[in-house]
Amino acid sequence: MKNDYSLYPGRNREVIDFKEIDIEKPEITIITAYYNGNKYIDETVNSVLNQTFPAWEWIIVNDGSTDEESIEKLKEIEKIDKRIKIVYKENSGLAATRDYGAKLSNDNSKYLFFLDDDDVINKTYLECAYWTLQTNKDATWAYTDLLNFQSQEYAWIKYFNSEVEKKENLLVSTALIRKDDFWSVNGYELREKAVNEDWNLWLKLLSKGKKPVRMNFFGFWYRRKCQNSELERSIQNKERALSIINETAKGVKQKVVAIQYPKQDYAWEEIIDEVSENVKYQISDNGKINILMIIPWMTTGGADKFNLDLVTRTNKNKFNFIIVNTNPKVNSWRQDFEEHVIVYDLTTFINQKYWAAFINNLIRQYKINLILNTNSLTGYSMIPYLKSQYPDIPIVDYVHMEEWYNRCGGYSRDSSAVAPCIDKTLVCNENSREILVNYFKRNEQEIKTVYIGVDEKKYDPNKYNKTQIKKEFGIEENDTRYILGYICRIDLQKRPMLLAEILKELKQRRQDFLCVIAGDGPMKNMLETKLKKYGLTSNVKFLGNIKETAKLYKISDLTINCSIKEGLALTSYESLAMGVPVVSANVGGQAELINEEVGIIVPCLQKEEEIHKFEYEKEEYISYVEGIEKVLKDLNKYRANCRKRILDGFTIDQMVENMEKILQEVAIQPNTDKVACGNMLKKMQPICRELITENFVATKADYHWLCEQVNIEYSKLAVNSDNPNTSTEYDYFKTFRGKLRLKIIKITKKIHVYEKIKKILEIIRKG
Repeated sequence: MKNDYSLYPGRNREVIDFKEIDIEKPEITIITAYYNGNKYIDETVNSVLNQTFPAWEWIIVNDGSTDEESIEKLKEIEKIDKRIKIVYKENSGLAATRDYGAKLSNDNSKYLFFLDDDDVINKTYLECAYWTLQTNKDATWAYTDLLNFQSQEYAWIKYFNSEVEKKENLLVSTALIRKDDFWSVNGYELREKAVNEDWNLWLKLLSKGKKPVRMNFFGFWYRRKCQNSELERSIQNKERALSIINETAKGVKQKVVAIQYPKQDYAWEEIIDEVSENVKYQISDNGKINILMIIPWMTTGGADKFNLDLVTRTNKNKFNFIIVNTNPKVNSWRQDFEEHVIVYDLTTFINQKYWAAFINNLIRQYKINLILNTNSLTGYSMIPYLKSQYPDIPIVDYVHMEEWYNRCGGYSRDSSAVAPCIDKTLVCNENSREILVNYFKRNEQEIKTVYIGVDEKKYDPNKYNKTQIKKEFGIEENDTRYILGYICRIDLQKRPMLLAEILKELKQRRQDFLCVIAGDGPMKNMLETKLKKYGLTSNVKFLGNIKETAKLYKISDLTINCSIKEGLALTSYESLAMGVPVVSANVGGQAELINEEVGIIVPCLQKEEEIHKFEYEKEEYISYVEGIEKVLKDLNKYRANCRKRILDGFTIDQMVENMEKILQEVAIQPNTDKVACGNMLKKMQPICRELITENFVATKADYHWLCEQVNIEYSKLAVNSDNPNTSTEYDYFKTFRGKLRLKIIKITKKIHVYEKIKKILEIIRKG
């Protein structure tokens, strides 16, 4: 996962307007030791004011600043918010100053949060940490992984081990700490101007058997500065600090096991959904349609790109999205989402039994007007419960494709099982709509097609130089061969072994082609081996993952899609937008996009249940070869129509316009039948809650495996602070995708959950 260090929090002020905050009863006290901190304090202020949790007080302790501009800056800051308090004292060093601020904290505050005057925090840090400690009563402090930025850029990800902690600090300086536990060890209790005061505090707490919680996201940004004075001071104090730490470490007699997310022990057998009718902290009326959007993850894929485009492109004056993420995963697109919306990855900070309570809180806190579920199995299991809790809140889902080898239909089946609770189901192609209506017997009035759109401004062939790109990809300028693009995850769904058969057959007919493969995945090595065996090494070129795929389309003469299933392949949209024809399997809605003027549709002859056999009908791969040759023969004719095809109905602006219209209509006029269904479900709330539990229990083994995979992959990211140049990039799909699909096939027992939902709803219909 590659982080964009330019997107650090606090660059802008985006204050959430909460109403009725009792400033006399804060729950968290933020403490900042301030010394000549004028240069960066504005960004620190922004990151605090942007918090989604408003019940804080902020005590900024001026530790004898000598810079007049810095002193004047404090006077300005104090006027910004009544929750900010400035106090002054003589210079005594960081540890003593923090203790001084902690002693001034409000009697009502339960937690302390130490934040330096040049660091910044993610906008959900305080809220997530608050919920973490509220729901893990046996933990003393909660922290996140950190990103170092400015003069040095690198990730700090280290799993906690109390024995290692005695020798090496694994914990970040900024954490939410229970106040009572902090004072049980007399706070920092360092009267010297020493370094590593945080490390010493953690050891003191560990010596008392107190344990931390590691929240599994980047919530803390530590500003790295090149200042010789600081370096000299650190060197001077290092020997004295280590002496103190070694002495404190002797007091850690027992092994302390931290709580680390994603957890395997989620107390699956119990669901806690209680929440006060009057949530303490509610946003003021913003005049917008507030949408709670439930998604499985934030990573690369067509469905994920749709989710990202939706929340980034919709009119911010009309719609406000709150994202809830439900599957443990290394979310490579989280930063992209967080630039535009508030994100809560539930797997990173809270036990699953509290998810219902947390979502209840969000619905009330943000005054949610509509719930949108896209591809989250957990979301589907919760829909009857949410409808029973909030009958008047309409529910919309978006189904991206059918998966017949996954729960006998995948999300199409899940959606249909809870259809009486769903106001509107959206699909990305007409084929899916027909399946829902004809096979799953859905009400056709409640199903609507909204095609995914492509950014035609980004994917514009006129923006790119073909000669330059060929050189960048290591292709000789005088190489006149036709370039065939294959751009996708190299996994089962995309059928890369069929590509090998296609290229083998094609080479028997002609030599003038180069297949350029962009992407990675669990089947990459298998594909390389097969292509080598077939003598195709000189006809293929692997480029790995490419961020700017438009470049590859620019040099391609056509693109190939071998998938056994798709909704509508994003790569096909992008290819056509770049003026490049497509040869694709006739799956999902591909034929709705690719007509005879822009490409070739090939019959898919392999059954989904036989996807693992890597055996293909000769008729199928010959059809691909014939389609490729047909396009190459009249290449200019096909290319002339491609971009126009996109502009006529498949642009991202058209997609967003359609989505905005539907979401607004549904939010303003909820389906009365669905409201009635919700009111009847109120009587069956305990059963609805049990259904969530049953789904969690049914997925327990799979979820544990997912947690293990995430922890394995995150451990690869562990970066030693002394080696900031260590690469933090890796491909999560190498270990994830192939194994996951094999596991999903076996977990068909989930279906019984939905059958039970159907029975409940049948009872309701009968009165």
